[in-house]
Amino acid sequence: MCGSARGLLFGYDTAVISGAIGFLQIKFALDSVAVGWVTSCILIGCAIGVSIAGVLSDLFGRKKILLLSAVIFACSSLGAALAGSYITLVVWRMLAGIGIGLTSLITPLYIAEMAPSEVRGKLVSVNQLAITIGIFVVYFINAAIASGSAQSWNVNVGWRWMMGVGVVPSVLFVLALIPAGESPRWLHQHGKPEAALAILKKVEANDEDAQAQLNEIKKSEEVVDDTHFKDLFNKTWLPVVLIGVCLALFQQFSGSNAIMYYAPEIFKGAGFGQSGAFWSTVSIGVINMVITIAALGLVDRIGRKKLLGWGSFAMSMCLLVVAICFFVHASAALTLTFILLAIASYAISLAPVTWIIISEIFPSRIRGRAMSICTVVLWLSDFTLSYTFPILTQSIGEGWTFMLYVAVTLISAVFVWKLLPETKGKSLEEIELYWQQRAKQ
Repeated sequence: MCGSARGLLFGYDTAVISGAIGFLQIKFALDSVAVGWVTSCILIGCAIGVSIAGVLSDLFGRKKILLLSAVIFACSSLGAALAGSYITLVVWRMLAGIGIGLTSLITPLYIAEMAPSEVRGKLVSVNQLAITIGIFVVYFINAAIASGSAQSWNVNVGWRWMMGVGVVPSVLFVLALIPAGESPRWLHQHGKPEAALAILKKVEANDEDAQAQLNEIKKSEEVVDDTHFKDLFNKTWLPVVLIGVCLALFQQFSGSNAIMYYAPEIFKGAGFGQSGAFWSTVSIGVINMVITIAALGLVDRIGRKKLLGWGSFAMSMCLLVVAICFFVHASAALTLTFILLAIASYAISLAPVTWIIISEIFPSRIRGRAMSICTVVLWLSDFTLSYTFPILTQSIGEGWTFMLYVAVTLISAVFVWKLLPETKGKSLEEIELYWQQRAKQ
């Protein structure tokens, strides 16, 4: 429940700007640079939140920082809704980004530390699915607010409702967290073994399993981690870190989030009216959600490499058609069709598989540090993408902008086919041994 509420909130806050940005541009007389900044500034906050999440959660506990992030979400939603100037709006959106960054690192960690091993993977997957549901919900709410109203009302009032409704998932997040316990691993690390055992008794099948799990926690803490940050850059692990960083770059510069954040404006440029543009955006949310569900069952059957490689290639071909549609001023329906196919390709490959691979390819002793690097690169790449999209479309046009994303996704496919090993069915120890043997060659 906690992970689902967080995912819903995550998806809502990142995608809400898609419906508001056209009206904000008119309200505050924004040029393309300012449009890019107000859209992407939330991602700077995300990078800040990720970089401080680990320290704060280690000091104060996972649950307390998740509660703090819920309060941040609620305050930032109200603040953005009441913003009287462009600068004020940017400040509140950056604060929302800090909340997103905190939860993006702590929630998977909290789930992993709380959940029994036999359901851990499913719960993490549900958390990712909830993000796509949040995106769909915000698209639907934006369309419901904007499509039946005059532009003048949307410019002055409509976008405020879009921002303000974010308080609702914030409250749901708090309600989900109140009955949740603190991480038993954090409790044990801070000298509270009795409290840790009490939590374990609630989540494990019986008291014997709870005690056995507590003993495992004690044993794992006796292992001294003598690795250092510089170990990430030795002969064995530097190539692996670079692969993780490249995957993060490919995921973001595929252009998918530009579509997510600017969908109504893209569809208006393709020929849809205001109402048609918003309801077409809802269809993106539906496709993204449905295909994400399908991807959950395919990753372990088809394999990471095949799914990521062919998905990247399919997205490249779909975006190529989208670019051609803008060049030749094709029908809005045709443009929408291939944008939906591109999002489907992304949702079944780059979106989920990138995170799975990044969590698998690093050995446990450097996984936290390496994943932190990849996550920060991912958020900063997302910022660059969303900041530059309106600038690019104004300067070189939609067609050539999408051609850039065609090139990235095509390079991604080649990169995966040539350099990425298949990790399906391999234990983490087998993957670690593969990299060590490869370094010796």
